Amino acid sequence: MWRRKVSILREEQLKQAINDSIQTEKDAMDFYRLAGEKMYNERPRLTFKLLSHEEREHARSFYEAYIWDDLPPFDTMIAAPPDADSIWLKELKEAMLGDFDEKQALALAMELEQALEEELRAIAERIEDVAVREVYLSNAHMTHNHLEVLTEDYNLAHLQD
Repeated sequence: MWRRKVSILREEQLKQAINDSIQTEKDAMDFYRLAGEKMYNERPRLTFKLLSHEEREHARSFYEAYIWDDLPPFDTMIAAPPDADSIWLKELKEAMLGDFDEKQALALAMELEQALEEELRAIAERIEDVAVREVYLSNAHMTHNHLEVLTEDYNLAHLQD
């Protein structure tokens, strides 16, 4: 079986990858919180509230995997204002300029979650530390579960039309 050769992350690259992953999960948390505020149907609103909470916990798992002592406290990082330049919030802001509705928000969330799952798995392949690799793979699995929940809500929203 052919496997593509991947380069293992060096320490500085690993630090950056984990830091970026914390930020990405925070961005996803902010996305779900902000988009959820625009929901008018209870089910997607509750789904987005749940996913916002889960993204916070994903960020915490990456924070706990970060063994160096150069990050601010977790609660400080999470309490920071949303990063307007993040792909999650840029996409949400762009969607809100048009005819924003729940189906569009769900479709966007599905697209972003799928891309995130792929990214987490790709990073995991490059991590030598078994415990840190497991954090990435666990988060990829949970991200896949998010995609399944979002897909179910999306399909239900289409049935209600």
